[in-house]
Amino acid sequence: MSKNKIHAKKIVTTILQLAISVLALYIVLTKTDTAKLIEVIREANPWYLLLAVIVFNISKILNALRLNRFFRAIGLELSTAYNIQLYYVGMFYNMFLPGGIGGDGYKIYILKKNHSMKMVNVFNAVFWDRVAGIFALLFLTLMLMLPSSFASLNPQYVPLAWVVLVITYPVSWGLTRILYKQFKEIFAITAVESILIQAAQAVAAYFILLALSLPAHHIDYLAIFLVSTVATVLPITVGGAGAREITFFYSLNYLQLEPNTGVALSLIFFAISALSALSGMLFQNRSTGSDRGEKNAQVTKKE
Repeated sequence: MSKNKIHAKKIVTTILQLAISVLALYIVLTKTDTAKLIEVIREANPWYLLLAVIVFNISKILNALRLNRFFRAIGLELSTAYNIQLYYVGMFYNMFLPGGIGGDGYKIYILKKNHSMKMVNVFNAVFWDRVAGIFALLFLTLMLMLPSSFASLNPQYVPLAWVVLVITYPVSWGLTRILYKQFKEIFAITAVESILIQAAQAVAAYFILLALSLPAHHIDYLAIFLVSTVATVLPITVGGAGAREITFFYSLNYLQLEPNTGVALSLIFFAISALSALSGMLFQNRSTGSDRGEKNAQVTKKE
């Protein structure tokens, strides 16, 4: 494929992502009480929002540390500081450069270029890091769905939910043994880290709910938050904008709960994500510089 065709494909992808985000947000905002939504956000407690920002970034630092563990498993030794900087630059690319190289693609490119790693090895580490996060997200989502109103409204699905919950990590372990044996030794620790990462994001969402003075139904809102996180994993919107909001809107309507707080939660969480990702601009030159990289990384021979 020529460079012009690749460039055109990226432009089309970006336009589609923007269009889907705008459409989703338009649907939500035209169906909610916008004035009340603005009032809910304006009256949010800033101290709880600050806690949400801190906990959110703790989750991202934990995510970077988990990814570095996968890198070490393929023989790539990155310093903790350099790895965190690289991770935040990847966040910036994911959030503000939709349809382009993407955060994961950026990390793969830089590590291949600066640290003499085979692209397939770096891809495997980045990909399985993502998969580890998805398994943890599924596990915690089910943990919150079971005591939520969704379970009481749909009791016929509760046994199936328990089955999936129980087999989630045995399946993850089996796939690791079959597909990625190089990651077997770190399976247990990365599984724990993955749950901590998703739990920290849920705690950040909980602090936002406290900031919005939600009096009840916290479990329902947090369950929907995790479901909406699954929706944002799909690269169909810009940084997940629109996907999370529309998930909250229709889920809360299904539960016959007031949707403004949920939509406010999703918008604030997106704002926190975007502000945190902006810090990646500060590290971009450091992560791309080959001399900086060579000082912070060593490659060891791995079969």
